[in-house]
Amino acid sequence: MKTVDNFNFAGKKAVVRVDLNVPLNEDLTVRDYTRINAVVPTVQKIVKDGGSAILMSHMGRPKDGFEDKFSLKHIVADLSEKLGIDVKFGGDCIGAEADEMAANLQAGEVMLLDNLRFYKEEKKGDEAFAQKLASRGDVWVMDAFGTAHRAHASTAVIAKFVADKVAGYTMGREIEASRKILEEGEKPVTAIMGGAKVSDKILIIEKMIDVCDNIIVGGGMAYTFFKAMGGTIGSSLCEEDKLELALSLIEKAKAKGVKMLLPVDSLANTGFSNDGVCIEVDNMAIPDGHMGLDIGPKAAVEFADVVKASKTVLWNGPMGVSEFDNFAKGTVAIANAVAEATEAGAFSLIGGGDSAAAVNTLGFGDRVSYISTGGGAMLEMMEGKVLPGIAALED
Repeated sequence: MKTVDNFNFAGKKAVVRVDLNVPLNEDLTVRDYTRINAVVPTVQKIVKDGGSAILMSHMGRPKDGFEDKFSLKHIVADLSEKLGIDVKFGGDCIGAEADEMAANLQAGEVMLLDNLRFYKEEKKGDEAFAQKLASRGDVWVMDAFGTAHRAHASTAVIAKFVADKVAGYTMGREIEASRKILEEGEKPVTAIMGGAKVSDKILIIEKMIDVCDNIIVGGGMAYTFFKAMGGTIGSSLCEEDKLELALSLIEKAKAKGVKMLLPVDSLANTGFSNDGVCIEVDNMAIPDGHMGLDIGPKAAVEFADVVKASKTVLWNGPMGVSEFDNFAKGTVAIANAVAEATEAGAFSLIGGGDSAAAVNTLGFGDRVSYISTGGGAMLEMMEGKVLPGIAALED
């Protein structure tokens, strides 16, 4: 796989697939700059070489054509500021205006196309659409790891219509970070799995059993395990059809000598709310009418001790309903432990999605080794799946 480091962009126009699917506030201003910041090194390399960059991305989930709230025009000023370059806005990603601007783009210049998903052809992987995108440049740069698990026109199919294709810095960092967990992790290796459903994490937990020394299970999915073990879980979240699966995962871990840690206690409420009476409960005996919304103080201490003793840490998914202040304590405790482990020399990878948002929101973003820009893509890579956006670069 070629990377931007071993490609000279001098005199070249690069069509660059980036991930600018950033969250916006109600007034359509940028709420989080993580993905914009991730774009900067690759674009600056292209420009520094004497090339020009035609950036393309999606944003949100537009239903049928143009929707103003999903237009990338809203982030042009922020992107320009981060790049230190006056980014031109090309409008419609396959329109005449974009064609003309791309044709006249000079070395050192950068333009941004509007949302690719205003066209259904993008998600369908339409070849004619991909060829149109490719026709504007001399080289395709794939730097949108967050979409690398999709065989879309701009993330994979476009590779058929370019002579040169290279991976950007974000792609390279994501692949390297995954390798440090899956292949090169210094022991003890600990995976922290949170989130709502066991069904969302089956494959990655099974994969981690082959890799880890410890697997910590928190979040809503933990209660399926307790129900499977014969506990009473009140009105806590539970996947009734996954009880046998939960027991089988425990047995697989035991057979491989992997320590699977479940939270001994929870903070519970009478409803899914930040309000109400918060009580500490034993997870094998949660009272009727109560639901666990966060790991409890005993679990937080036990989990933190294991994390701080680890040399390699993967974290995917919060420990509770971290958007509720009263039920963010477990996630904060884990974030602190991961930061302390990192500062003591461990490698820590935050696996995108809700866990990445939580780490950034809580202010721990600069105290971990790497925060993935792609939740679903990182999960699939960790599960051992082939990602179309990476395979297209390797062909």
